[in-house]
Formats: sequence, C-alpha cells, structure tokens
Amino acid sequence: MRLRLETRLPASPERVWEAVTDWRRYAEWMPDVSWVRRVAGSPGVGLELDVRTKVLGVPAVTDHMTVQIWEPPRKLGIVHRGIVSGPALWKLEPDGDGTRFVWLEDLRMPPPVVGDLALWAYRPMLRFTFTWSMRNLARLVAERDQGP
Repeated sequence: MRLRLETRLPASPERVWEAVTDWRRYAEWMPDVSWVRRVAGSPGVGLELDVRTKVLGVPAVTDHMTVQIWEPPRKLGIVHRGIVSGPALWKLEPDGDGTRFVWLEDLRMPPPVVGDLALWAYRPMLRFTFTWSMRNLARLVAERDQGP
C-alpha cells in the first residue's frame, strides 16, 4: 500500500528537520505513537529505533525502524521492520518562508494477500492519522519559531 501526503509547514526546512528528528518528542505530534526508544546507533544512517504504536488509542505493536536516508535538512528515510514493513520518506522542500512537507509510505503486511487487504481497509484511518500528525507538526514548528 502506498501513501503520499503533503502539506505546507510554517517554518524553515532547518526548523522542521529539528522537530522531526527529535525522537523524544515524536509522540507529541504523532497521535498513533506511545513512545520511541533508541536501540542502536547515533543520529544518521543506521540509527535504529523502536516505536510503540497505538491503534484507536490502544497500544498495539512495536515498530522497529532503521534510518536509511539522512540528508539534513531535506530528506529523512526509514524502513519499517515490524509487522508492517517497508520504506518511508519525509521530504522537506523550501516553500517561500515555510516548508513543503511530503510524506511517502510504501507499506506491506504479511501474509501477502490478506495483509494487503488489511492495509487497504485501514488506509482511510492511516490517511486521517498522518494528516492529523502533519497538523500537529505544523503547530509544533510554529510554536518553536515563536520562542519564549
């Protein structure tokens, strides 16, 4: 299942990069995340994270992620290695005084046919959750730009 969403964020790509790579605050803007833990590596390619996800607000599964693309402040790519697997990419493109944030996911779930059907059925919820996440991210980066 492929998803592509995009929005305009009210902050520079550098500011957005700072927010999306602050894994400790991930659950603040991602409504389907309970927590994030670093498993191995340091920021950059090879960083491994465990991300505890929620489905309908209930902790569900731990997503094992590995960073595969690290091009500050333009591209961050990970691969999901849990029950749901596949690559994801965030692209941050300058857009006037803000950032065009593009979110791409290419997800798979076993077994092949049944998993694809399950993801297809869950697709509207994922789109809703990712859209909500992008709205939360917009608020977070706007607050950071205002400062204390």
